[in-house]
Amino acid sequence: MPRPTKQNPERGAARTRLLEAARDIIRAQGFAATTVDDLCKSAGVTKGAFFHHFESKEALGVAAAAYWAETTSAFFAAAPYHAHADPLARLLGYLDFRKEIIQGDLAEFTCLVGTMAQEVYGSHPIIREACAASIFGHAATLEPDIAAAMDARGIKADWTPASLAAHTQAVLQGAFILAKATGDRAIARDSVDHLKRYIDMLFTTNSGREGLQ
Repeated sequence: MPRPTKQNPERGAARTRLLEAARDIIRAQGFAATTVDDLCKSAGVTKGAFFHHFESKEALGVAAAAYWAETTSAFFAAAPYHAHADPLARLLGYLDFRKEIIQGDLAEFTCLVGTMAQEVYGSHPIIREACAASIFGHAATLEPDIAAAMDARGIKADWTPASLAAHTQAVLQGAFILAKATGDRAIARDSVDHLKRYIDMLFTTNSGREGLQ
């Protein structure tokens, strides 16, 4: 997932600062290891302010997943790959963009909702559901381009735009796990390259691949 710009030019409201703190700290050390004190210190607010906005740490986790979905949606909506005329070029451009933003520290490019889902799927189902909504909501934004690319190339298959869109997220989330396991972002970038090759082959036809630019 992306590295959205912090939206606090004047530090913003306490709730937003807490959500931004959650976004950054949970990606760095996990949900369980993140305390309310950590969040308050990073956001520059009191515990009273925390509990004014969130009845519990679990409620903060749910809100953080929704905030992640909101801010990353804007981040991807403004990305340059949308300018391609051909839908397959847009899909491949999306993957190029995903590779491009795999840079910096692990906590800067890995996914908040993927991190939380792996950790709390059994202990906090409500957070798991919020994370799923974010992941599959993002995947759904790829479906129109996949469907259009299939139509343009006359592709009839036993897979669907939704299943391929979900697969892109499975590979990306797996790439983040490998990067965390090795401490090396290069393996995540390699995974995106392999995904791009796979999708390119899915859409390659005997007539070639004209008009991708």
